[in-house]
Amino acid sequence: MKVVVSEHPATLADAMKKRAQEVEHALDVLLPLPDGQEKRLIEAMRYAVLGGGKRLRGFLVMEVAHLFAVAPACAARVAASVEMLHAYSLVHDDLPAMDDDDLRRGQPSCHRAFDEATAILAGDALLTRAFEVLVDGDTHSDALARCELVAALGAAAGARGMVGGQMIDMLSEGAELSAPEVTRLQALKTGRLIQFSAEAGAILGRAAPQQRHHIAAFGRDLGAAFQIADDILDAEGDVEEIGKTAGKDAAAGKATMVSIMGLEQARAHANMLASQAAQYLVSFGDRAANLVALTDFVVSRRS
Repeated sequence: MKVVVSEHPATLADAMKKRAQEVEHALDVLLPLPDGQEKRLIEAMRYAVLGGGKRLRGFLVMEVAHLFAVAPACAARVAASVEMLHAYSLVHDDLPAMDDDDLRRGQPSCHRAFDEATAILAGDALLTRAFEVLVDGDTHSDALARCELVAALGAAAGARGMVGGQMIDMLSEGAELSAPEVTRLQALKTGRLIQFSAEAGAILGRAAPQQRHHIAAFGRDLGAAFQIADDILDAEGDVEEIGKTAGKDAAAGKATMVSIMGLEQARAHANMLASQAAQYLVSFGDRAANLVALTDFVVSRRS
């Protein structure tokens, strides 16, 4: 049964806006512009990561950390780190050698606003800066917590996570995949980083093992629902709504839950996953109201 959220939907919108502002400020501080010749590189990094997006991953870090009374400044640093890594993945995904997209968040992709070489270097620099932020003592006073964050983000983003999923996605163009194969592809490419974003807040809060398990399961199912919703938007959205080129999955012959199940069944499956994700938050009570509301948001959004 779906967990019922008593709060008005505007409450989530307000919370997401507030968290996005906190993460945006942290990013601005963590990516200052230098005076030297590397200034163009930093400008490209800032272009890629500042001033746009839902900040879903950063929101997850901040809200889960709040469940465990983590200092907002520390949570914002981790949220900024995740957003840097996510931005790097988008910059590289948009390159001609990958998904070849000229539009991101309603603006020219990084390689179009600058050039391909600068975009590649900006992605590389965002990736490395993300880990640099995590290991800094300002992120957490406990070195073990910082090590856990680095290890978990590395696992989520690497060859057995996001990057591995992207490789499978590219190899699978034009191929017929089963539903379990698509589920695994999407869990790696998109789901692992969303799951990490939820887990990061629990790591910061030194949560008990059972609580960590519930948060990880919540993040896993939320990530799966989010990606299916993305597939649906790609199939039926338009450029003005989603801020990027629509219809690319079908044009590239990519297997998605929409291509396997059809729109209505895929939408029902996403709703089931979102409901399942919400169930993992029951033990946190009203403190998790924003996170529960988020499970509805990810499957009903239009961008």
